[in-house]
Amino acid sequence: MASSINRMSVVLFLAMAAAIMLTTVHGQGTRVGFYSTTCPSVETTVRSAVQSRFGSDPTVMAGLLRMHFHDCFVQGCDGSVLISGTGTERTAIPNLSLNGFTVVDDAKAQLEAACPGVVSCADILALAARDAVVLANGPTWAVPTGRRDGTVSRAQDALDNLPGPSDSVESQIQKFTDRNLSVQDLVTLTGGHTLGTASCATFNDRLFNYQSIAADFLPTLRSACPQNNNGAARVAMDTGSQNEFDTSYYTNIRNGRGVLESDQRLWTDNRTGPFVGRFLGLGGGPNLNFNAEFGQAMVRMGNVGVRTGTDGEIRRVCSAVN
Repeated sequence: MASSINRMSVVLFLAMAAAIMLTTVHGQGTRVGFYSTTCPSVETTVRSAVQSRFGSDPTVMAGLLRMHFHDCFVQGCDGSVLISGTGTERTAIPNLSLNGFTVVDDAKAQLEAACPGVVSCADILALAARDAVVLANGPTWAVPTGRRDGTVSRAQDALDNLPGPSDSVESQIQKFTDRNLSVQDLVTLTGGHTLGTASCATFNDRLFNYQSIAADFLPTLRSACPQNNNGAARVAMDTGSQNEFDTSYYTNIRNGRGVLESDQRLWTDNRTGPFVGRFLGLGGGPNLNFNAEFGQAMVRMGNVGVRTGTDGEIRRVCSAVN
């Protein structure tokens, strides 16, 4: 009997160890409610900081969403995009127009006063991105937390890893696959371009040399970005709906009104186009609910390469390592 119990104990121990290992590898060790006892005010504090900034600057919705994306695609979701200084990710060209750093800083200052050394900047950014989408009348979702902050931030890493505005579909798929994200995740998360704007510099080359833009839309873009412009002017990525979280972004790329070349290509490629169609209810498979799919894809992206346990640190301020 004793040996039987011992064998059962060993089996149980191995099963538990396997479950923990799977959680670490696949779930990355984050969980909903990570701060429920150590800092229960975290979500309300972050939400308040986002709402406060939104009142004076509605563009912060797109800014925070984009910043979380740019953070996760470079060394994982570790808050490295928040570090300031020469040669950091913030100085890379794709990140120069990021907006929302003060929201994260404000929330961090309040949380350090309430629960010093507990809440990571990476988690604050993940929560703020969700709250920004909600403010744009988009979906909400439960955000797993427990990330720790990275200590390395290099501009070149951002240049090497972030999807670009003229990337081929092949390149986009590869960058997502490298992070264990699917083709559907690619189409879903790129739908976040329903919010915000793009600078003329990111699509100037399409306006006078490349014909993949609807003829009735081209004059609008050329008016906003005349030939030989300095690239600084900005245009809504989702024409007519840049501050509303909805599926009109997909309607626009179906109609040849995609501002970025990388976006427009999603409709014409046979790997990504069917997902666009399913978000629009055009067949090619079961219809997809954008709100539901977006929240799930954000959770998957938010677990890319996270640091947990003793890996990394909890920064005292988000713009600098300890």
